[in-house]
Amino acid sequence: MINYINICLEKISGCVPKHAPLCSGITRKAGTFSARSSCVFITMLWLNIFLLSFPIHAQQNANTEASRRDIIQYGTDTEIAGLIQALRSENADYFDNELITLTETSRNMRILTGVFAFFGEREKSGLEKRAIRAIENRDEEANETVLSALEYLGRVKASEAVHVIMDVLETEERRYLSTAFRAIGRASSSDKKAADETAEFLVDYYNDRDPGSDNRSIIIAAIGETGSSAGVTLLIEIASNTDERIPLRIAALNALSKIGDPKGLDTILGCIGTNDPNVRSAAVAALGPFSGSAVDAAILDAFRDSYYRTRIAAAQASRDRKLTAAVPYLRFRAERDDVPNVKDEAIRALGAIANEEAVEALSSLFLERKNADRVRILAADMLIKNTAGRDFGKLMVELDEAKTKNQTNLYNGFLRVVGEAVVENNRSDVEGVARRFMQSGTLMEKLYALDMALNNDLKGLREEIITLSKDRNESIARKARRIADGLGIDIPEV
Repeated sequence: MINYINICLEKISGCVPKHAPLCSGITRKAGTFSARSSCVFITMLWLNIFLLSFPIHAQQNANTEASRRDIIQYGTDTEIAGLIQALRSENADYFDNELITLTETSRNMRILTGVFAFFGEREKSGLEKRAIRAIENRDEEANETVLSALEYLGRVKASEAVHVIMDVLETEERRYLSTAFRAIGRASSSDKKAADETAEFLVDYYNDRDPGSDNRSIIIAAIGETGSSAGVTLLIEIASNTDERIPLRIAALNALSKIGDPKGLDTILGCIGTNDPNVRSAAVAALGPFSGSAVDAAILDAFRDSYYRTRIAAAQASRDRKLTAAVPYLRFRAERDDVPNVKDEAIRALGAIANEEAVEALSSLFLERKNADRVRILAADMLIKNTAGRDFGKLMVELDEAKTKNQTNLYNGFLRVVGEAVVENNRSDVEGVARRFMQSGTLMEKLYALDMALNNDLKGLREEIITLSKDRNESIARKARRIADGLGIDIPEV
């Protein structure tokens, strides 16, 4: 606004007779204005209009938040579901406290399941007591509410809920079993004592009860989620039993990998030689947490497997272990594999390893314009994220090239990478691009420019961010206010 006023004043002070035709139609009883006086009048008129309209956007934004707060206090379950969806799309958390308060008194199934899901997706604590109460009083709650409460407690790793979930499993109520098994494994993982107790409980449940064939693989996965070595003996028995069902063997291998106990390594290596390709690929994928020459050799050999899932598993294991010896194999797969998902995992692994050889491979994949858009975008993403934005200038060249050639998918992909870029050294380039987007960019460019400002602490864009906080587009204005808050920029009241 200050800049606009300065422009207006410059117009007034610099007004010359050439403006007279524009102003000549303005009269009053005492006679005709001079050209200079007429221009002053017009300029001040427009300035007044601007000043009167300037607070409108701020008022609209305030009205929106007030309206949303009213929905939480008085709205129907449908209205609250719509609000939660809006908050989810905006990745907004400023109504979390109000939503927590709402769940304390509400027993509306749609409201409770919506809030539990919204908090669970973000692994946001605050609803543990309400979720436990829903489980303890499950006869008085809708089934969907109890299931969503169980799911929430697992997602936030609420170890204090372990015994409550055990009580549910003890009743063997079929409607809750699968969700409760998943929840208890995750919930216990944040506390070693709770994890050991839970693993022992699940092993006994698997051996001594009849959880149903569908729930057996879920129990095995839950044992792995605990991270406790108390379940390793059972998992080894299942994984190494060639007469066991394939899904259970695969689940056991995955669980052994999650726990990472060295006692399970020989079993995993033994499964790599099996005839079943699904068990074989699961065994290779399970090698990630382990080390040693035998492990390295098994991973490298897996790149030669004709079954594509095994090659994917080899790339993922290389990524998890940052196996530098795998870089030539990964580059070969990224350039030549005929399965797109194998290429993707190979590129991600190169990004995770990020040594000189891996970075050179990523740069080649990104800059080769004959490569598929998918390959170039992912390679650019890995390159920028793992070199502290060192190649940001090259990325901008390719972004502008894609825009010039109307390569929409490629441009949108590169734009996302630009928006997420974090540059550690000279930030003048990223600040210049962000300013350009903020001042004259499209809707998406402005939104990504705001991300760039926050990611790179670009406080020099203060005026541009304040301007966007008053934008007519509510999504831009709301995001600009959040970014301003994150950067410690005060938006002046008008």
